[in-house]
Order: sequence, then C-alpha cells, then structure tokens
Amino acid sequence: MTGGPVRCEEGELRSLFLFEKLGSDQLARLCRDGHVEWFDPGPVYREGDPAANLYVLFQGTVILSRTVGGQEVDFSRTSAPGVYAGAFQAYLGDQVPQVYNNSMRVTERSRFFVLPAEAFAQIMRGWFPMAVHLLEGLFFGFKNTQEAVGQRERLLALGSATAGLTHELNNPAAAAVRAAAALRERIAAVRREFGELAAGPHRGEDLARLGELTDMTVGRIGQAQPLSPLQAADHEDELGDWLEEHGIEDGRQLAPVLVQANLGTDWLNRIAAALPEDMLGSALNWLGCTVETELLLNEIDDATHRISALVGAAKQYTQLDRAPYQNADVHELLDSTLMMLAAKIGPNITVVRDYDPTLPRIPGYPAELNQVWTNLIDNAVWAMRSTGSGGTLTVRTAQDGDHVLVEFRDTGPGVPPEVRDRVFDPFFTTKPVGEGTGLGLDISWRIIVNRHGGDLRLASVPGDTRFQVRLPINPATPDTPLEQP
Repeated sequence: MTGGPVRCEEGELRSLFLFEKLGSDQLARLCRDGHVEWFDPGPVYREGDPAANLYVLFQGTVILSRTVGGQEVDFSRTSAPGVYAGAFQAYLGDQVPQVYNNSMRVTERSRFFVLPAEAFAQIMRGWFPMAVHLLEGLFFGFKNTQEAVGQRERLLALGSATAGLTHELNNPAAAAVRAAAALRERIAAVRREFGELAAGPHRGEDLARLGELTDMTVGRIGQAQPLSPLQAADHEDELGDWLEEHGIEDGRQLAPVLVQANLGTDWLNRIAAALPEDMLGSALNWLGCTVETELLLNEIDDATHRISALVGAAKQYTQLDRAPYQNADVHELLDSTLMMLAAKIGPNITVVRDYDPTLPRIPGYPAELNQVWTNLIDNAVWAMRSTGSGGTLTVRTAQDGDHVLVEFRDTGPGVPPEVRDRVFDPFFTTKPVGEGTGLGLDISWRIIVNRHGGDLRLASVPGDTRFQVRLPINPATPDTPLEQP
C-alpha cells in the first residue's frame, strides 16, 4: 500500500545529486511530468515486469535483487538519497526489451520521486541528445564487444580441444599404421614357414601336435607379466643360449619375440620333447612368426580401442548426441574434459583425481558444464606453467549438503589479494596481452550461477589456488537459455 501521489517540490529535487545541475525550467518539467510517492515496506516493482517508471529515492531503505537459479538474490542495499532504479534504459526505446532487469523492495516506509518511463525517455532525448548518442554507443558497443570476444573465446576453446584431440588421436593412429605394416610382413613370413613345414617329410600327427602347441603358445601371450628392461635382457640371454645350443639359426633374433610371449626355457624344452629333432628349427620359426602376428594384432587392438575411447570422450565432451538438459554423471564429464585437454596439460603437470564414488547424478546442461571445466583447467595449467615449471592439478568431488562440490586445485603462484574480487568480471584477465580475453571466468560464473543455480568461488594462497563449483542436486526448474556474453 502507498500513500498516493504527491506533487514534488523543485527545491527538494535540486537537493539530489542526480538533478543538482538542472535549471529551474527543467526542474519544473520534472515536477510536472513526475510525482512524489510513499511506499510501505514491501515490493515496489518485480523483475521482468514492464518497466513503467524511474524511481529516485528521497528517504528510506531500498534493496535490489535478481532471480538466480529460481532464487531471489539481493545484490544492493542502500539508504542514500538520490539513488535510482527502474526504467533507466527507457531512452533506448524499442532497441532493448523495456522490462525491469531487477526487483526492488523497501524495508521501511520510503519516499520516491517517480517519473514515468515515456517522460524520462523524452526528457533524455530532448535535453541531452549528445549524451543519449554516447550512452547508446557505449551500451551497444559493449554488448557487441562482449558478443565478439565471447565468440572468440568459444572458438579458442574449440581450437584448443580440437588440437588436443588431434594430437591424442595421432599417436594411436600412427601406432596402428606401423603395426599393420609389420603385420603384413609377419603374415608373409608365416606363409613361408608353413610352406617349409608342409613340404618337409613330417608326419600328420607331428603337424597336428605343432598346431596344438601353437594354440597353447598363443594362449600364454595374454598371461605375460611386464618385465623390467634388466629382466627382459636376462631372459633374452637365457633363451638365446638355449636356441644356440639346439642349433637354431638366428636364435638371438628370435629370443626377444619369445620373451614378449612369456615363453621360457621350460616351454622350449616341452616343444623340443614333443617334436622330431629335424622339425624343431622350422617349428620354432613358425611359432616366432605366429607370436609376432599375435603381438601386432594386440597392438592394433590397443590402438583402435584408444581411438574409440578418444572419440567417445569427444562425444561426451561436446554432448552432440545428447539432450541439452539431462541427468549427468559429473565424473564422466570431468574425465572427458581431462582427456580432451591431455595434450595441453602436458607431461610436466600431474593430474590427481580425488573422486567421491557415491556422488549422485545431477540435472543440468552437460555441454556447458564441460565448458566450465575447460576454462578452470586451462587457467590452472596456465598458472602453473607461468612459474616456468610444472605442478599438480587436483580435481576433487564431494557431496556438500544438498550440493555437489567440484574443486580444481593447482599449485601455481596464486591470485593476488588485490584482484581476487575481480576475477569473475568480464574482460578482466591477469594473463599477458594476447593470451586471454577475460571472459572465461565470466562465462563460467554465468553458467554455474545463472544457468544451474549453483555457486562458483575462489580461494587462493601461493601454492594452493582452488576454484570451487557447487551445483544443486535437486534444483528448481531449468533456467532460461544462457545469454550470449
């Protein structure tokens, strides 16, 4: 309930900093077009409603708030005379939506000068045409700059992820190509060795027994235990001596292959006892070619599985085949992002995953969350490399009440105290010119806070910088689409 409109006094208007430089005729125009009004404690206007009036405080206490993730968040509280809110963009006309971009309420009976939006727009364009042009240029120039730099930020992130994926795919692809070329040679050797065995005066039961030994030998390959270089060298020497003692040509070249297949002298003795002496050399060469073929097939299998895993990580990272809003496994999102950025992280930075396995799935926009992880990991990596050395990146998850906590901790130099309050501001960056746009953390903040109703915080001391993301496990309905920066 209000006290109703009251005619304003020109002298009282002049006492407010907003109007102190206006002439008498201008003050008279304001009083003619506007009025003074009392408001009891409660809402004055609500966010999203048509912006009908500009409000200037004479006396009282006002609180401004915005809706974030379905909750109303206060961002300003003041009792200073002359502060204003409401339809202050009315002079832009239809170029922008004319709605209140926040909510205002008063905590005590308060008095305002109320000016209708249409009258305010006419006054601004009539009295201050040059200022209106400057303000329009500032408003739309800033908006266009944000959009351009935001697109550049996303392209840089995409380019970085693509470069990392290309680098990661190149290694297994090259390994598969090399293994395929070597496999072709080994298959040709298998045919030659088989031809020699088939052409020899061997009995059918000897060839059948060799076939059984071949199957058993191949079965031992999967049971091979990793050997240190010294252990492998000792085994190769032992097998080489055995092969030489039994008159096997090129025994020293065959020994490393047999070691990879987990074959020792006991197994060779078993083969020697099962086959005629004149067949032993050809049989072992046959077995050697067969073992190499299996080892190369295993290498190709490992390489193709690696490629498949990378493609799966890319699909998980981009969420190309997923619904925009869904229940997501935070650990899957984190792992796909870390895999995509593996090349950028490099060998000098140790990645520690400290995951809570009991963490529930959370509703959200996975592709946008991956963008947040990318920005925070990229910043951590840059900070640690700025010291000229590596470090440790710890990615930790935990349940924090009714929220999921995702923490990125790096051992870099830290964020100076004087700039910590500005790291989420658009266009603010501590990176050298050309290395950062200053929008990564701003975009991350809006994705977490505006889109998911969560929280993004920074805590930093030298050697221990932590960005902490908190996401609600059971949020309200999905927020509106994220505005372009």
